[in-house]
Amino acid sequence: MKRRTFLTASAATAASAALPPIVLAQGTNPVTAPWTGPFGGVPAFDKVKTADFKPGIEAAMDELRREIRAMTVVRSAPTFENTLVPLENSGRTLDRATTIYGTVSGTLSTPEFREVEKDLDPKLTALSDEITQNAALFSRIETVYNNRDAVGLNAEQKRLAWQHWNRFVRAGAKLDNAKKTRVAEINKRLSSLFVVFNEHLLADEETHIALTEAELEGLPAPIRAAAAEAARERKLTAPGAIVNTRSSVDPFLAYATNRTAREKVWRAFVNRGDNGDKNDNNGAIKEILKLRAERAKLLGYPTHAHWRVENSMAKTPENAMRLMEAVWPAAVQRVREEVADMQKIADAERAGITIEPWDYRFYAEKVRAQKYDLDMNEVKPYMQLEKLREAMFWASGQLYGLEYSLTSGVPVLHPDVRVYEVKKAGAHVGLWYFDPFARAGKRSGAWMSAYRTQEKFNRPIATIVSNNCNFVKGAPGEPVLISWDDAVTLFHEFGHAIHGLLSNVNYPTLSGTNVARDYVEFPSQLNEHWLSTPEVLNRFALHYQTGAPIPRALVDKIEKAGTFNQGFETVEYLASALVDMKLHLAGDADIDVDKFEREELARLGMPREIVMRHRTPQFGHLFSSDGYSAGYYSYLWADTLTADAAEAFEEARGKYYDPAIAKKLHDEIMSRGNTVDPADQYRAFRGRDPDTAALMRKRGFA
Repeated sequence: MKRRTFLTASAATAASAALPPIVLAQGTNPVTAPWTGPFGGVPAFDKVKTADFKPGIEAAMDELRREIRAMTVVRSAPTFENTLVPLENSGRTLDRATTIYGTVSGTLSTPEFREVEKDLDPKLTALSDEITQNAALFSRIETVYNNRDAVGLNAEQKRLAWQHWNRFVRAGAKLDNAKKTRVAEINKRLSSLFVVFNEHLLADEETHIALTEAELEGLPAPIRAAAAEAARERKLTAPGAIVNTRSSVDPFLAYATNRTAREKVWRAFVNRGDNGDKNDNNGAIKEILKLRAERAKLLGYPTHAHWRVENSMAKTPENAMRLMEAVWPAAVQRVREEVADMQKIADAERAGITIEPWDYRFYAEKVRAQKYDLDMNEVKPYMQLEKLREAMFWASGQLYGLEYSLTSGVPVLHPDVRVYEVKKAGAHVGLWYFDPFARAGKRSGAWMSAYRTQEKFNRPIATIVSNNCNFVKGAPGEPVLISWDDAVTLFHEFGHAIHGLLSNVNYPTLSGTNVARDYVEFPSQLNEHWLSTPEVLNRFALHYQTGAPIPRALVDKIEKAGTFNQGFETVEYLASALVDMKLHLAGDADIDVDKFEREELARLGMPREIVMRHRTPQFGHLFSSDGYSAGYYSYLWADTLTADAAEAFEEARGKYYDPAIAKKLHDEIMSRGNTVDPADQYRAFRGRDPDTAALMRKRGFA
């Protein structure tokens, strides 16, 4: 069964500043216990031990089986009320358990916990297949779906009926028993392989590169301090260390003057999962691709890509490819121009080099300084993490009327995590958990999770959302300064959180961010635009030492350089998206993963100075779950919507804070969840389909 995002059994309530602690009855498993305490109940993160997960989740699985059986033995004819309503109510204990399980997996994993995952993940997958292949249950769902017009269901109820029917059909509900059995076997094996892939990748990302004083030359003080702190945490005698994650590697590559050190760090990073050792992922990927291709054919699709994209806005892989291939030539041409600019600087400096991938970020900063008189080191002192958090709160308050207050006493998994209550017009909306820093056992990158989705079909239940990042802590007591790109990422992920917080629907399956993969990135990418507004920068981009706002001249330079380096950013992303789609269009071909990647990039004319943003052996979007497989194109598809929607604000006299446009965005998109088809949502907001030319204008391409 699809894991809805973690519902509670009691209505959301406001709470006082002094919050009661979570108290569990003796003998209660905190993994499955009803969430108690303030705000309609919160996860008892502080009570959970690794040993609790196996018995807790297995008990919750058995409870769900009993709930499903109760639905199928009903003798009366299937109706919305006796079939889909209990289906929406089912699995609440398992939802609670898996939200804690998933949070530990992503943010505080240990070797002991990974052993539990190896056991439980295949069992959870098998349970999902057991339910979607339940003929009696599907028969009842299909009856409700087929009668949806005749019995007078409202629009949201019809959408819910379609959602459940479609999910069961796509999972194989109409297959014969032999094919159902094989699909279940494939899914179970894939689940195990995803755990293996993620374990290998996490192991490589927990490595580090120790550096000498000479290798640290050129680093700005905050980055150097972070490297020193990383060395101290690992008890190294070296003066600094770079952890093998993007948030640590990218700043080093941009500023380290020691070219040999840049190459060393770059090679360690791009070869994660591809070193021919115990953490090599190529074998797992090869098997994953084979199994996905076999499953797609069993389900009646030519390839895994056709199966995955069918339910998206793009509908077909060909439509997704058409958009990517339309942008690719302009992006590659821009890369050639960017490299030429870099090479001119290197030649003028008599560096005696040809630009290589480990030089790109370093010389890009030099080009930025030369062409735009903009050194991003000048910007970083104004990019205080805490001030940017305040900026996100303020902007969402201006647009949607949201208000935030820090709580105390809510249990968290790690001391770094903070919890904020979110209100609108004085009424409780939800909770926002913020987990900003990198640590051992936390997967790299940035993401949003929903611990509990909003619903109101039984009674109002408020959402709980979280944002997770991997910023590097500096010296104790010092403010955390982040790059402009990291600030954009922060706003992006907060856009997902807002999408969840503003949800106003009846049924949890249709709530919040439970929308098409190539639509879910639209609200988050749109939210990035508020970072660069003068209203935000003047109030919150304050120098960490003087408190002075960022100078207008510096803001002008940032705006002028708005399309700078778009060739690099677009090509490294598109290369990953195109290889993803081509891998999953290859069907059951016997793929040598490294060879396939090399040959496809060569066919595309990949610039030699750039590598994929996510090389295949470390492409967690694709191979740590089915999540973005054949779907990494989604960011570009969503950015087509984003660019066009942003122009709606730009056309308004109030610019990005125009109240009428903001209200329309809220009413037609942010609050709708999946109750309305995404294409219809967008037309209701914009009055037409998106203009793809807006994307090219946004990126500065011809």
